[in-house]
Amino acid sequence: MELVGRFFEPPRSSFFLFGPRGTGKTVWTTDAFPDALRVDLLDPETYRLYGARPERLREIVDGHPDARQVVVDEVQRVPEVLSVVHELTRRRGRSQQFILTGSSSRKLKRTGVDMLAGRAVVKTMHPYMAGELLGRFDLVRALRQGLVPLVVESPEPEETLRTYATLYLREEVLYEGIVRQVGAFARFLETMSLSHGRTLNTSNVARECQVGRKTVEGYVAILEDLLLGWRVPVFERRTRRELAAHPKFYFFDAGVFRSLRPAGPLDRPEEIDGAALEGLVAQHLRAWIGYRRDRHDMFHWRTRSGVEVDFVIYGETGIWAVEVKNASRVQSVDLRGLRSFRDDYPQTVAILLYRGRERLRIGGIHCVPVADFLKRLHPGRALFQ
Repeated sequence: MELVGRFFEPPRSSFFLFGPRGTGKTVWTTDAFPDALRVDLLDPETYRLYGARPERLREIVDGHPDARQVVVDEVQRVPEVLSVVHELTRRRGRSQQFILTGSSSRKLKRTGVDMLAGRAVVKTMHPYMAGELLGRFDLVRALRQGLVPLVVESPEPEETLRTYATLYLREEVLYEGIVRQVGAFARFLETMSLSHGRTLNTSNVARECQVGRKTVEGYVAILEDLLLGWRVPVFERRTRRELAAHPKFYFFDAGVFRSLRPAGPLDRPEEIDGAALEGLVAQHLRAWIGYRRDRHDMFHWRTRSGVEVDFVIYGETGIWAVEVKNASRVQSVDLRGLRSFRDDYPQTVAILLYRGRERLRIGGIHCVPVADFLKRLHPGRALFQ
């Protein structure tokens, strides 16, 4: 897999680089650090050697004193290696940079291993952003296949996408023994696809899956630890209204969502397309936040009366309210949530993203074609210009 230019800029110090499988961590580290000393824990023989003797890393590093960077791929497979890395980073005179990649943080959390005592920052590699594709971005294709580099660069993207969830079930869930009943977890994944872009009510999901609510809460935590999805909390700063309590949930990629979402005679295509579009915007906003050096957070806003805004981005450089509509024309009702939010927070930049072709400004609200917005989005620039 050959990646186009990524917006991700690495720290100068040692760092963890997490990200779902297929987002290009290994390819990126190979390109960014071609002369680095590498330890690939996905390799079966290497895994056996380091699983038996984690201190082997010390011997390898000491044997290559001129190596400026040391990359350890899929470090969660042998968490004990981190104690050795910690020891090496504390040595006087050491100037090596350690890059520790992983596709799951669950095993590291579960075993309570040393996370280098704050000596390494934590970064995430996301699916492609539209601007990273250098003119190859196609909105319709992105909504259908997503933007996971493994899929985008595949000669058979749809077949690769179909096997993606199976790969995670087999290699992550089964291998680590995270759940006892894989069938129940598979049903949960399908049910969660119906919650993509919606407020998450674990009691309702538990009823659909026919499992306990605590089991569902544990399953949601697994999705987050495996970096397959995340929750978006409610924006509550200085609120003057009664707000909904539940977060929203998104799978990390629109294509992965589509591969999990059941479709049949009772499922309206425009409903699925709308959820995919909202998720595509969500993953771009999340990547924009993750790749920046300043602090921003993502929220959603929904009153108990049902007035809502899909995304609120709040941070050091401003506050933006973003609504996403899978429609080619802007109607007055589409602006209701943005107007209400701006009434409460007048300093907000309000943006409506839609499937039309014209940039409009209606009552101070920017109405922008969604494809244009995504292609212009860059971590080095403001969210909207």
